Amino acid sequence: MEQVEFKVEGMDCGGCVKSVTRMLNGVPGVSKVDVSLELAKAAVEFDAAQASLADLKRAVERAGFKAP
Repeated sequence: MEQVEFKVEGMDCGGCVKSVTRMLNGVPGVSKVDVSLELAKAAVEFDAAQASLADLKRAVERAGFKAP
């Protein structure tokens, strides 16, 4: 398992955090997600054989937020 932390821009409420968390949990290989509104970051534990950082960032963007 790999762990990565990256910025998530555009979140302004708990609903945003839930949306990002739900989309990240939907990526195959993801085992743990922790999204922080205060820090504007997502920490994700995932199987690198099934997902990549690009996959995770695409999931955030599909939720309507930016992951630079």
